[in-house]
This record gives sequence, C-alpha cells and structure tokens, in this order.
Amino acid sequence: MSEIKLLGRVFINANILAVSGLQIGGSGSGLEIGGVDKAVIRNPLNNRPYIPGSSLRGKMRSQTEKKLGLPQNNRVGQATIHTCKKPEEYQKNGGCPVCVVFGVPASAEAAFSQPTRLVVRDALLSDDSAKDLDNANTELRFAEIKTEITIDRVTSAATPRTIERVPAGALFGPTELVFNIYEKADYNRLKTVIEAMQLVEDDYLGGGGSRGSGKIRFTDIEILARPSENYSKPIHFHNFDTIQELADSFADLQKWLAENMPAE
Repeated sequence: MSEIKLLGRVFINANILAVSGLQIGGSGSGLEIGGVDKAVIRNPLNNRPYIPGSSLRGKMRSQTEKKLGLPQNNRVGQATIHTCKKPEEYQKNGGCPVCVVFGVPASAEAAFSQPTRLVVRDALLSDDSAKDLDNANTELRFAEIKTEITIDRVTSAATPRTIERVPAGALFGPTELVFNIYEKADYNRLKTVIEAMQLVEDDYLGGGGSRGSGKIRFTDIEILARPSENYSKPIHFHNFDTIQELADSFADLQKWLAENMPAE
C-alpha cells in the first residue's frame, strides 16, 4: 500500500458477559482484606473492575496466532508473540492476518508495516451489574474470593491461595472494537476480527482458564460504520444476539462495506 487513505471505520459494539468468574489483574493485590494473592484490575475512581482493551485484544491476537500456527518469535514484556520480520513474510498471501490486523509491536516496528487495523477499547462494568454486586454481599466489593489449593508433587504439602474474581453473570460494556478500512482487502480482513472473538469465547479471558475461570460471551452486538466521505453521519448495518449470527452474516456485511466504503 503505497498511499495511506482511510476509507472509513467499522465499529463493533458489544457487551461482554462473564459466564464464569473472571480474573484479570496483576500478580499481587496489596490488599489486607482476606489475604488476596491475585486481585482483579479496578478503576481507581470508582473501584469497579473492568476488562482492559489490551487484555481482550492480546487474547484475540494469541488465539489467531495459534489457529494459524504462526511462529512465536518476538518477546514483548512477559509474552512471546508472532511478528513478521521480513517484507515477504508480512505481504505473503495478501498480508499476514495477524500483523496487518493487530499490528507490529513498537519494539519491532518495520519499514514495511502498515497502519494497525484494529483498536479495542476497555469494557467497563455495567451500572446494573455494579448495583447487583453491591447487593450481593460478596467478600470484596464487586468481587468474590475463590480459594484454590496447590499441591507440591514431591512433598504433597498443600498451599492455599486466594483469587479475587468478578462473579459469573456480571456484564461489561458496551465495549467498542474499531476496525480501520484502508483498502479493498480490508473488507475481508474484518473476518479475522470476528473469528478472533469466536476463538476467545471458546477459550477464556484472563487467568485461571484451565481451572474454570474466564469463560465469556459477547452479547447485544451492533455493527456501525463511518465512511470517510460523510464521516459525521454513522450508518447502521445490523444488530446480532451472538457472534455466530454475525459470522453467518459476514458475506452480507462484506458487500455492505464495499457499497458504502468503495475502494478506488
């Protein structure tokens, strides 16, 4: 892509339902109450838990990398991710689905890379869920404490630890996923985002997934777009109850984008 021209943006607005307890946070809480070993991340202004956009986006990326079997060749913080190292890797078969959609990390920016397509916003705990949790008399405000036992396989010693989780049934959102359309190929690349959301639903978000935590479901999904030629007036495509319904309608969505954001 020699010239960069924004044709428009697609907005996927959705709520995120915690089907099982959700644990997204750091390794230590700094809390005295209950001796919590792992606390959830919270908004310091109102103490409500939230889902960072970076956590959702990172999980979507990692699941897509696994689906495609891409090499994990770049260390970013505590994670190892896939990053194209050469132009031919980035451009292969019309563009690497991961690096084109999710971007190349700043620590490994390459002259051949293009603007990142996907932006993911934070998902805040809904007001209704906050009220319900306030009335639930949980051990911590807006959260429950789950005690787990780790067993030393050599000595058989049992070590308890406490995990703070947002209880099942809590609703976050609406969150917003923004997909930038720069060229005709991006109509089809949006499918990578939808499939990544499906992959996260079938896996887990946050910590403790292999022990039952982190199952989520996207609900109340709305698709909007802002074509660059008339950016101040968003246009509505459709509402969906599930990601599967959206995936099943992708051919119609693709056609609709081509009609409303025509590439030259």
